[in-house]
Amino acid sequence: MKWLKRILIALAALLVIAVVLPFFISLDDYIPRVEAAVSARLKEPVSIRSIRFAALPSPHFTVEGITVGKADDIKVGKAMLTPDLVSLLRTTTVIRSIEIDSLVLTRKAIDRIPAWTKPDAAKSPQALPQVRVESIRFNNAVVRFDKADFGPFDARVRLDSKGEPEDASIATRDGKLKALIKPDKSKYLIDASARSWTLPIGPALVFDELNIKGVATLGDAELGEVSAKLYGGTATGKAAISWRKGLQLDGNLDVSRLELQQVASMLSSGARVSGKLSAKPVFSASAVSADQLIDALRLDTSFDVQNGTLHGVDIQKAATHLIRQGTTGGETHFEQLSGHLVMDHGGYRFTQLKIASGALSADGNVSISAKKELSGRISAQVKAAGPSANVPLNVAGTVDAPLLYPTGGTMAGAAAGTVILGPGFGTSVGAKVGGWAEGLFEKKEEKKQKK
Repeated sequence: MKWLKRILIALAALLVIAVVLPFFISLDDYIPRVEAAVSARLKEPVSIRSIRFAALPSPHFTVEGITVGKADDIKVGKAMLTPDLVSLLRTTTVIRSIEIDSLVLTRKAIDRIPAWTKPDAAKSPQALPQVRVESIRFNNAVVRFDKADFGPFDARVRLDSKGEPEDASIATRDGKLKALIKPDKSKYLIDASARSWTLPIGPALVFDELNIKGVATLGDAELGEVSAKLYGGTATGKAAISWRKGLQLDGNLDVSRLELQQVASMLSSGARVSGKLSAKPVFSASAVSADQLIDALRLDTSFDVQNGTLHGVDIQKAATHLIRQGTTGGETHFEQLSGHLVMDHGGYRFTQLKIASGALSADGNVSISAKKELSGRISAQVKAAGPSANVPLNVAGTVDAPLLYPTGGTMAGAAAGTVILGPGFGTSVGAKVGGWAEGLFEKKEEKKQKK
């Protein structure tokens, strides 16, 4: 039986070698050829630190230290490829699975993915052979935008025989966001949900709850059901996104009882207004790349804010204390603030403004430029200030330091009224007459310009 024992020992030795040896087999000599082939296909510089082969638990290749792009737009800590060994002898190589650890994907790389995935009409001699991947798994991945990151997250994708996704799932590692994508004929069903999740791009809105359902193709998505709870209020609506030629976004929302203070400061740095907002915004954007999408956003909506405060400006004081240099600071409490807003190219245009609060009422139009500069005019009426008078006030300054100052006609009328009828009553009457006259001349001038 000695021969059997020797055979078993020999087999055991061979098994140990089969297990251990692959860890010492380096395929680094092939790295330049692989780098050149991938670089030719992507038309981007590609770098690989090492390639190794192992036989157990199943034959696979491990590629480490992958970077793509001049600025390392894609980084991969490690990728493990498990091939169908029989397919290596055929025209199409089948990769049963690709497991990618520690992927870092930048915004620039996302913008270039459509170009990378296009069929290559004139293949280079160094082009890669025909490859079909059955499944891809991402662990601890991060998408890096200019000012924020999405992730880390894990994702799973199963592909069909044509290389198109059969189904996919994604979940952030903190469990706050989950999404499932399932095939439905030529489209894909999207079902995503989030809890206590912060929007990774644009204003850092925090959603207490977010649910999205829709249908997508490889070039666009129709999100027919969008519902959210945030900042004490709700938002429901729909959106459409397309990435066939650049990026396009369209949609509408119904916002109810949203606490405005934190949201306003995110949309416009320095904006200080509180209250419960209700609105029905219609929005759209078209941009070449993802980083330009927020700047290209256009929003149009009527709005109503209940029981709030405008910080940094006291309209009643500005209307009753006519100071030529203007009035700044203070607060304006209101029961209702309503109007119409158009946001475009970073600027805001508020029209049909109406403010109501006890003795004070006001109306007018105000604009905020992309540089956060204020301009416009409001007409304030203070019932407690003797005879009710509409006092026109110019709006100037910035969002951080708003300024209200009386118009020239208002100042002239107030001065004349004070001389003729005395301070107080005379000032109020004069201001009213001056404002009325100035408004009359402005309307005539507008009619002449239209003619």
